[in-house]
Amino acid sequence: MKFSEDQASAYDAVADVLKAAGIDLDDALLLPESDGKQQTLAVLGKAGSGKTMLLAKLGEALTDAGVDTISGDYEGKARKDRRTLAILAPTNKAASVLRNRGVAATTIHRILYTPMYDPEYEKIAEWLAGNAEKPDIEGLTDVALDRAFAFFQTNKSVPGALAVAGLRGSDFIIGWKRREEALDVGFVDEASMLDDKQLEDLQEIFSTLILFGDPAQLAPVGQSGSMAFDGLPEGRKLVLSRVHRQADDNPILDLAHALADPQLEFHHFEKMIEEAAQKDDRVVVAPRVDAAAMARAPVLVWRNATRIRLIHAFRAAYGAPAEMLLPGEPLICDGIELPMKHRKKRIDLEARGLIKGAQAVYLSEGRKPGFSRLHVVGAEDPQVSAATIIKIEMPGEEEPFIPSAARMGAAFVHGAACTIHKAQGSQWTDVQVFAPDIYAASRAGRTEAGIALWKRLAYVAITRAEQRLLWITRYMLAKPEAPLGIEDLKSVPAPVLELEAQSPDAE
Repeated sequence: MKFSEDQASAYDAVADVLKAAGIDLDDALLLPESDGKQQTLAVLGKAGSGKTMLLAKLGEALTDAGVDTISGDYEGKARKDRRTLAILAPTNKAASVLRNRGVAATTIHRILYTPMYDPEYEKIAEWLAGNAEKPDIEGLTDVALDRAFAFFQTNKSVPGALAVAGLRGSDFIIGWKRREEALDVGFVDEASMLDDKQLEDLQEIFSTLILFGDPAQLAPVGQSGSMAFDGLPEGRKLVLSRVHRQADDNPILDLAHALADPQLEFHHFEKMIEEAAQKDDRVVVAPRVDAAAMARAPVLVWRNATRIRLIHAFRAAYGAPAEMLLPGEPLICDGIELPMKHRKKRIDLEARGLIKGAQAVYLSEGRKPGFSRLHVVGAEDPQVSAATIIKIEMPGEEEPFIPSAARMGAAFVHGAACTIHKAQGSQWTDVQVFAPDIYAASRAGRTEAGIALWKRLAYVAITRAEQRLLWITRYMLAKPEAPLGIEDLKSVPAPVLELEAQSPDAE
């Protein structure tokens, strides 16, 4: 795909900012880093405007110029005059969407905190990265090292290569610490999800920060309807107006962009959905929620009460016992419940992907009481065993049911349904949107930053669909035809990493 005029203009503007920082994309040259002040630029556009393509092309140009990409894999030892790039997303799922498009992305948390490596196994990582000779490691044969090397040639993942050699992540990474080294360039996708504090943290780390965001999405909770990039000067906000994916005659994007019409009412929009469904099987109007689809992609709702009722219906449809979880039940991380003195353990959990909003699938009970084996969706090393506090809210009940209760650790709620706010940054092949909630928002008459709230909700919800949108019209659920399972989840060759929350009495 060739650049449009607005993409080319944005590319040139970013290139000028990078050149001022000593990175010349035109001539693929690295100059001494300037001592200028921190620079932040935002590239804004609605779904389909080409933000991700522009981000990818800029990343390729920086790599061609000799800039090192810092990912969540292995950073390596700092070198004199090294210039760096990190491509970030607020959630594991958002980062995995980029990785599936060939972009070496990681999460913001994974860059804010850096791993501390075991010195012995770090020799293997340096060898794989081409910075050292093949090491002699006690307990590892040449055959095991050769397997690791062969894996790395095609996958470029140090943890993956070490797993092939028979090592676990807990062998290689012995702890985490707040990043001390500054980095040069940061690209942040899904920047509409950033709050002001996260933006400040990133500006402290990156001398040049480029935000890629959608101003039509929902602002983070607590931001009073504004987004972190709204405060940038107008000259620091570039707008992509052309919708590239419209060339594919995408009915989902047609519907998303129709919401920009200030005269559009909910009943008109629903009529448009019905007409689109008659012409294209990528849009479906359905009277029932599909329980089987909820196991891997949550139904998107506005109201918490709706979310809780749908979760209860999902569990009932699968015959889930009240006192325990079934393997395959979806979960969403609700934060880390640890006292402040266990800051290192919090960093450990977050760096492994268990950050607020992370999606996971329950695999089984862990080896220790209060532990659960989980598959963290979108994480680069997805299978972990962690101390968990799993809460399942029940309709009409103030207190949740808790099938797994460590004294402290990663807290989870059920993930068969989630709010549209929490869905931002994620995409799924098929997405079910619960239309009665969008209608309720339209009846409430609320606005956010001058736009009707129901339109923002509908826009975010339907643009989560990569291939098919299911518009659910009634409070009904279609029962699954097969039992819940975990056979579809990719397994890893190494044992899962144990993430243990220390007891309150531990030193």
